[in-house]
Amino acid sequence: MELGKVALVTGASAGIGRAIATRLAKAGYRVVITARRIHRLHALRDELLADDISVDTYQADVRDDAQLQGLFTFIREHYGRLDVLVNNAGLGRNASLLDGESSAWREMFDVNVIALSICTQHAVKLMREMEDRGQIIHISSMSGHRVPTGTGGMYSATKHAVRALTEALRRELRAQDSRIKVTAISPGFVETEFAEVMSGSRETAEAVYGRFPCLQPDDIASTVMHILAQPEHAQIHDVLMRPTQQPS
Repeated sequence: MELGKVALVTGASAGIGRAIATRLAKAGYRVVITARRIHRLHALRDELLADDISVDTYQADVRDDAQLQGLFTFIREHYGRLDVLVNNAGLGRNASLLDGESSAWREMFDVNVIALSICTQHAVKLMREMEDRGQIIHISSMSGHRVPTGTGGMYSATKHAVRALTEALRRELRAQDSRIKVTAISPGFVETEFAEVMSGSRETAEAVYGRFPCLQPDDIASTVMHILAQPEHAQIHDVLMRPTQQPS
């Protein structure tokens, strides 16, 4: 049990974030869950309360700097510490380089890259105040390691950025002799709402996830728990996960 340790999970209203928050709470972490859809956060809170497990909910749009500042002020005032940040909030849009809308490009970079960086900066400040220890986990994508064919080039660019930022953060922390760890998890196909949001079609999403057995959100949550179980001297830096039958 990780009694006393505090974890923040962004994008916790569904899918991977929801599964990670659930696993952390059941393991004894004091968990703060955040997303835009507060009713989804409340639903998870109530589900866990039925098992006598409590979490704190905080509604925030990660694209809004002021709301992120409020989130970390809340954590500071209520807990005075942060041990784990899971940067899970992210999205993809079907917006090609040749025909895509610039608003969709900006949205992906704002959520997948800029918000991730702002949350990381706030988290590191809190972690450095408490013995300079902690774990930051970015939920990235296999698209950060190769560029898929189709209209996902800009989404892939955001995840390549996350890959670069993971290594940049590791080096910055090492230069300051910090004991804070950073890890990126890069899944392939995970059966969530992602494909429907990206394609705008439930039928397309069902076809995407019906080709072979996909990863499930709890598979990613299990990997998060494995990362957190490592001793202080061991840092898992980059995890690539694919469904066994995924070809790319």
